[in-house]
Amino acid sequence: MRKLLLLALHLALVLCPSCVLAQALPTDGPLTVRPLLQQLGERLLQGKRGSIVAIRPATGEIICLATNTPSGYDVRQAIARPHAPGSTFKVAQALVMLTEGVISEETTVECHDGYTEGNIRVGCHHHASPLPLVSAIAQSCNTWFLTTFASMINDTFMYETPTEAINVWCKHMRSMGLGGPLGIDIEGEKNGLLPTASYLNRRYEGRWTGNTIQWAGMGQGDITLTPLQLCNLAAVIANRGWYITPHIHQATAERPLAQRYTQKRQSTISPEAFSPVVKGMRQAVINGTCRSINTTYPICGKTGTAENAGADHSAFIGFAPMDNPQIAIAVYVEHGGFGADMAAPMASLIIEEFLKGKLSQQSEQLARRMAKTTVMKP
Repeated sequence: MRKLLLLALHLALVLCPSCVLAQALPTDGPLTVRPLLQQLGERLLQGKRGSIVAIRPATGEIICLATNTPSGYDVRQAIARPHAPGSTFKVAQALVMLTEGVISEETTVECHDGYTEGNIRVGCHHHASPLPLVSAIAQSCNTWFLTTFASMINDTFMYETPTEAINVWCKHMRSMGLGGPLGIDIEGEKNGLLPTASYLNRRYEGRWTGNTIQWAGMGQGDITLTPLQLCNLAAVIANRGWYITPHIHQATAERPLAQRYTQKRQSTISPEAFSPVVKGMRQAVINGTCRSINTTYPICGKTGTAENAGADHSAFIGFAPMDNPQIAIAVYVEHGGFGADMAAPMASLIIEEFLKGKLSQQSEQLARRMAKTTVMKP
């Protein structure tokens, strides 16, 4: 009898991965989400406004799509509510600049607790100086990415004009699925914003340089992305250059997947660019901004703390294991504070549940504490 009850429970979870999700996404067929991941994600987001998106990098299957808002579950939170990505975006910046040859793994930048331009001051984590690229990613150095991005756009040797530079930059970013709808099999997906030359000419009346828009170098200013796009970025890095369009419906005999959900989409990023970025993301977990989630299996990650009018938004992207990754993830919690304080621990719990099949006793205690933490804003 006990075995029959367990089998019935298992079938119920497979056929209806999450009552909340199933009601929000009426479907004629099974979903790709993993029931236990979905339930854990929804539990962690209690009392918060945000999203947890997890993807199997090799297939593009969405295995968790948890959201929460003041009015409850809303899938648009993950696919149609773009935000400044904060420092999670630095890994994309590094990939583009390495591909263009603007920087190398050995490029160093001086940083003494922050960046100053005129009367503008941007703080930074306290760290050694100067830093090479891998350490700049691990320590999330704002100065490093502000100055190198501005240098790329202002580089008149590599590019004739800032317009050419920003258009090349946008081409690489879009090849990773950033700034435009990915084509998920759910209605209502939104673009986000990448600062194209035409956009910048309108916004700044034709008067802009790399210094004008350098804030995009650290994921602020003229750039917004959805949590789905951030998760896809993690999948691109996990795959070292390609992705399959994220989807939430499984294939069936009656309903085969459309071609775009089975074919690889290759980015324009140089294959050689991924090694230092992956090393930087691994070092971020070992001894950098998200070292609190370091564990026995190798997680690669990048925290983000996105500034806004209220309390900062907490963000994290990552994948695991480092080699042959099985899961890519993005967590975005509005008004959640530092990325290391809320988004990164949430991601680590989802990763543990997926890779280990269950949470350890210590992790379960953390999950309960996080579920009780409320940061909901109107």
